[in-house]
Amino acid sequence: MLKPSDTWIWYMKESDDSLMLDLGNDMVFKTNLARKLLVDCASGQNSFTVDDASAFQTYREPISCLSLSEPRQAELTLYCVAAKRFHKPVQPKSWFFDYQGEGYTPSEGELVRLVNQNSAGIFLVLEVGESASLCALVDLDEFVLSGSKTVCFGQAIKVMHDRMACAQQHITLNQPIALVG
Repeated sequence: MLKPSDTWIWYMKESDDSLMLDLGNDMVFKTNLARKLLVDCASGQNSFTVDDASAFQTYREPISCLSLSEPRQAELTLYCVAAKRFHKPVQPKSWFFDYQGEGYTPSEGELVRLVNQNSAGIFLVLEVGESASLCALVDLDEFVLSGSKTVCFGQAIKVMHDRMACAQQHITLNQPIALVG
């Protein structure tokens, strides 16, 4: 299992136009964030902070319950930490999702369900705002937003809370089940 370290370094790899995380021991992680979505400070070198480690733990717990392989869980967790720290503030893209009701406010690290006429998917809440939250898709299959737009595994999108529903009953857990006779 991947464990956060204060020796990890975020940096921009100019030749790939990609935000990277140097994990040490000749291991490097490439994030899924396009340069246009990054805040300005992402262009330099940045240490993996205590806040990054806290976010790592916050996201790792709900992800560990999903039916994803260990490497995919680590990949998704790092995508989420990168998005929380370096994703530019954006406007919600709620028109891609169906209204699910008023009064729901998610928590950071919570799994929520979003639906539209094309797809239904589970997303992890990365950053909670007053009426909208930044979320990342945890499903391996793409979520179809429209005929030409999709959200991929680990990709972040901001969505109004009235489009979200608790995902608890829709999650396939990665937990052993004991059969009792």
